[in-house]
Amino acid sequence: MLAGVVENAAVGMVVSEMSGRMVYANRAFSALLGYQIEDDGRQNILDIMHPDDTGIARLQLQRLMRNEAEDFRGDHRFRRADGETVWVTVAASLLRDDAAGSPLYLITQLTSIELQKKAEAALAHSESRLNFALESAGQGVWDHDIVNETMFYSRMWRMMRGIAPDEIVDGNEEKWLARIHPDDVDYVRSNVHRQDEGDATFDFLEYRELTADGRYIWILSRGKPVEWDEAGKPTRTLGTDTDITRIKTVELELAAEKERLRVTLNSIADGMISTNDSGHVVFINPAAELLTGWKSSDAVGEEVRTIFRVRDGATGEIQPCPVALCLGGDMPVHLDDDMILVGKGGLERDIRCTAAPLKTPLGRLSGAVLVFQDVTQSRAMQRELAHSATHDDLTGLPNRPAFERALNAAIASARGGRKHCLLYVDLDRFKPVNDNAGHAAGDALLKQVAQTIRGSCRSHDLAARIGGDEFGVLLNDCSSEGGQRLADKIVRAIGSLDFSWAGRTYHIGASVGITSIDDQPSSPLGFMGEADAACYAAKARGRGIAVHFRDL
Repeated sequence: MLAGVVENAAVGMVVSEMSGRMVYANRAFSALLGYQIEDDGRQNILDIMHPDDTGIARLQLQRLMRNEAEDFRGDHRFRRADGETVWVTVAASLLRDDAAGSPLYLITQLTSIELQKKAEAALAHSESRLNFALESAGQGVWDHDIVNETMFYSRMWRMMRGIAPDEIVDGNEEKWLARIHPDDVDYVRSNVHRQDEGDATFDFLEYRELTADGRYIWILSRGKPVEWDEAGKPTRTLGTDTDITRIKTVELELAAEKERLRVTLNSIADGMISTNDSGHVVFINPAAELLTGWKSSDAVGEEVRTIFRVRDGATGEIQPCPVALCLGGDMPVHLDDDMILVGKGGLERDIRCTAAPLKTPLGRLSGAVLVFQDVTQSRAMQRELAHSATHDDLTGLPNRPAFERALNAAIASARGGRKHCLLYVDLDRFKPVNDNAGHAAGDALLKQVAQTIRGSCRSHDLAARIGGDEFGVLLNDCSSEGGQRLADKIVRAIGSLDFSWAGRTYHIGASVGITSIDDQPSSPLGFMGEADAACYAAKARGRGIAVHFRDL
C-alpha cells in the first residue's frame, strides 16, 4: 500500500542518499523532469538543478545533507532531461532512523510552478493575463493594503474555498483566523506578521482553513511586501495561496503507515534487529531487547555480532553471526537446529532465526533484517519427550528399546575387532517384597536397585531396565575377566542392600548371567539368549552369584 501511494502520488517525489545520489523517483517526478533513475546510481539531485540559479537551493540541500537543517522549501529551476528548464516548488526533508535519530535519506517533493512563474513574469504587461495564468495553475491571489486595512481576493482564491466570485469577503484578520483549524491558529497568529514585514527568513505559511462546504483544506501561502513608504516600512503585501491538500494527504498517509509499522514492530513477540550494509545495528525492537539483554540506546551503532551471539547447543561452539553470513552471501540464512542465544548478562535461550538481505529499489544491498524466536519451552518439551521415549519412567534408566539399539551397535563394532560384555541381572527374593509390602514398596526398591547397579558400573557403561525386576548392563570394551569382576561387584552391592518399609527390613539378592560379545555369538541363542541362559544357571546354582555362559 505504501509503495503504491508514493508511486502514484500526483507530486513528484525523489529519494536520495545523504550524498545526494538519487535512489528512487516516482512517476510524477519522471513525468515532470523526464529522468529515470539509472541502475548505475550515478545521478545526483544537485546535478540536475539549473546552474545559473541563485545557488540558495543547492546551499540549503547541502545543509540538509550535512544534517544542519530539518527541512527546506523554495522555488527553483531544474533542468529537464531534454535540456529545457522548469520552475518547481522544492520541499525537502530528512527521513531519520527511529531509534538513533540519524538521517538516512533525503526526501524531496517537486511541484511544477512553471505557469505561476510565467504569470509573475507577465504581471507587468497584463493583470488579466496574470489572473488567467494563476487560475490555470490553481493559484489564488491576495493583496493586502496594510495602510487601509483592506484585502483583495482573486476569483481562484475564492473558488478553492468554495466562496462565490461575487460574494463579499470580510478581510478582518480575526474573522479569517476563525476559519483556521484550531490546531493551526497559534502558529498562524505568531507568523502572519512576518509576511507583512518582509522577514527574509520567512517564506510561507502552511495551515488548514475551513471551506464554505464545511471541510478543511491545506493552504500554502506565500507573500512579500511590494510597496513601502518613505521610511521603508511595507505598505502593501502581495501573495498567492495554493491548495496542497493532496500533498498533505500523501504525507499524512506516509506518516500513518510509518507509525503502523513502528507499532507493529514494537508489538510482535519475535525479536527483530535491522542492520546497515556493514552489519551495524540501526534498529532493535522491544522483544529483541528482552531476548538479547541489550537496550536499544546501547545496541544501535554496535556490530550485530556483538549483540547477537549464538552457540551450538550440542558442541557449545560459538557460531558465525547469521547476519554476517547473509550480507556476505547476499542471501537468506536460517538457523533452526539447537541454536543457543547468549544474552548480554549470560542468560541463554534456545532460538531459531532467519536473516534476510534488504535491497534498495535499484536492487543494491543496503543491510539485513534478523528475526528470531525464543523456543526454549518447546525445545525443552521435545527433549523431555525424547527422554521419555528412551528411558524407564520409574528408574530413570534407559528402557529395553534403547538398550537393544545400544546392543546392536556394540555387536556391529565387535565385528570390527572390539570386545564387549553383556550382563543379564535378575533380582532374587523380589516377589515377597512386592507381595507383602505392596507395589509402592516394590517400586521404591527397584529405584534403589537401579541406583546401585548404575553406581557399580563404569562411567561409559550402559545399565537399563529391560523387564519388571530384570536389568541389562552393556560393558563396552571389556574383557571376559573384567565382566566377571563387575558382575560380582553388582551381586555383592545388591546383596548388601537393607531395604526398610513400614518398619520392616527386607534383603534381596541378584543372579547375573554374563556373555562376551565377539564377532559371532558362541551359540544359536544369540548374545541376549546366552546372557539369559547364564542367569538361569546362576539361579539354579543357588542364586546370588554371577555365571559366564562359557562356563556352562
